[in-house]
Amino acid sequence: MPYHTYPFELPPLPYAHAALHPYIDEETMRCHHDKHFQTYITNLNKTLEPYPKLQKLTLERLLTYSGILPYEAYVGIERNGGGVYNHGLFFEGLSKPSEEAHAPRGYLAALINRTFGDFDKFKECFGAAALDVFGSGWVCLGLTPLKRLKIYTLTNQETILKQGARPILIFDVWEHAYYLKYKNARAEYVEALWKVAKFPEMRFRAD
Repeated sequence: MPYHTYPFELPPLPYAHAALHPYIDEETMRCHHDKHFQTYITNLNKTLEPYPKLQKLTLERLLTYSGILPYEAYVGIERNGGGVYNHGLFFEGLSKPSEEAHAPRGYLAALINRTFGDFDKFKECFGAAALDVFGSGWVCLGLTPLKRLKIYTLTNQETILKQGARPILIFDVWEHAYYLKYKNARAEYVEALWKVAKFPEMRFRAD
């Protein structure tokens, strides 16, 4: 989804709305995916409507080079395009609790161990970063241009694309992602996400 072009459409969830129970409830998923995500898509399409040339670019390119775009387009793309991109990654990066996809494997596991010591220490660092986000935002594990891992904290709908980084894992820590179930207990929500977050396969060597 994040790499498609205008007009953007809401992608279906790759699982049922209630599939992540009890860690993410059905009501939150319907509100978060069907309403919040859709709003970002609708507003991004409205932003791009007057710019036929920009409509030909992928969302990734729009966000990477938004700083050189017309100001009116820049604001809408940064806010709404970032929301589309981050939400697309977030929902794609979740899976049913019963699936065996909730720990890194292969080269990614080796890279995490090399960078953080082991997976548990990585989870501690990533969770601490999630709690450190002031207000609304995201925490993202990214691969830098030098093929090193880095944890990024993002405000509002920032992305890591302008830093030349590739996202691997992202947690949404906006209140709308968890408030219906967890209220103000962000730490409990972040801990629950580890039960449903999945890691991608990486196709390069960690040495």
